[in-house]
Amino acid sequence: MSFLKLLADGVEVTIRATPRGGRDGLDGLASLSDGREVLKVRVRAAPEDGAATAAVCKVLAQAAGVAPSQVRLASGATARVKVFRMSGDAPALAAALTAAAAGKAKG
Repeated sequence: MSFLKLLADGVEVTIRATPRGGRDGLDGLASLSDGREVLKVRVRAAPEDGAATAAVCKVLAQAAGVAPSQVRLASGATARVKVFRMSGDAPALAAALTAAAAGKAKG
């Protein structure tokens, strides 16, 4: 199962957040114990008052080449595994995120 789901008006991205990770950025792909594939995102922010979630939003927006206002949390506000929705051209967003994830997975 892919970390991306194409929607009519954008994409859904399943991520695993690592707050207080020392830097902001993507860490490639991972498989969870239940078989789901997630995009690993590391942020410097602490998981307090939504700061880490907001930082993840910015990292995803930068990776997809969109404005942070086009990225919103769909589920998982207090969990490490979160689902974000990005609005825009679904194939272009999927291509940008897949390329960003593959680039980080290699090195």
